[in-house]
Amino acid sequence: MATSERKKREYAQRETLIIDTARDLLLKIGYIDLNMERIAELTEYSKGTIYQHFSCKEEILVEMLIQSAQKCGTFLIRGSQFKGTPRERVAAMILGYDLFVRLNPDHFKSKLLLQNESIRGKASPVFQKNLEKAEQENIGLVYGVLREAVESGHVQLQRGVTIEEITFGLWTGTFGAYVLMFSEVNLKALGISDPRKAVWANIHALLDGFGWHPFFQELNWEQTRNRILNEIFSQESHLAGIV
Repeated sequence: MATSERKKREYAQRETLIIDTARDLLLKIGYIDLNMERIAELTEYSKGTIYQHFSCKEEILVEMLIQSAQKCGTFLIRGSQFKGTPRERVAAMILGYDLFVRLNPDHFKSKLLLQNESIRGKASPVFQKNLEKAEQENIGLVYGVLREAVESGHVQLQRGVTIEEITFGLWTGTFGAYVLMFSEVNLKALGISDPRKAVWANIHALLDGFGWHPFFQELNWEQTRNRILNEIFSQESHLAGIV
């Protein structure tokens, strides 16, 4: 039994090394030049050993995305569990996402490089299904809080508006903003000196537009933000240098 458990640990450790090595290579040389030979060389394992874990480089990359989504999910879960109104919990999830990106920039950068359906399509159906599951679980966390907001009367949906559309607006607005932050676009030249502050303001403007109570001007949201960081993300905010 002890030998079996040791082999499992060694297998998991080897797989982690393969994925971390592939991520470093991806960011340095890109998808095209990334191959199993380079990964094997840097991990000091044979190609045969690498193939015991993954049948192609795309499976490594998809597993990389799965692990990133799961890691991001831990921040979103904690935000969703914040003791506050649904709107405050959404705010906590957005702050959690921000901390995930701040503390794991390589995960976010690699995700941007892998937004290609053909990469996913070359992985086995099992890997594709696991990635879809991890991504849907994260979106489901946001959807769940929005549904609670509607059921509790904090949001009264206007005719034709669905919870899915609000979820989509929040998700794309936040993700899109971080894509621009990591791009070569000169945001300061566009008058955006503090993009994270702009994200915070735009998200609340979106929620106000959907008639989500309490409205932004009705509460001290800066105080709420500090309470969220102190109560559920104190260690992470310290590591990220957020005062």
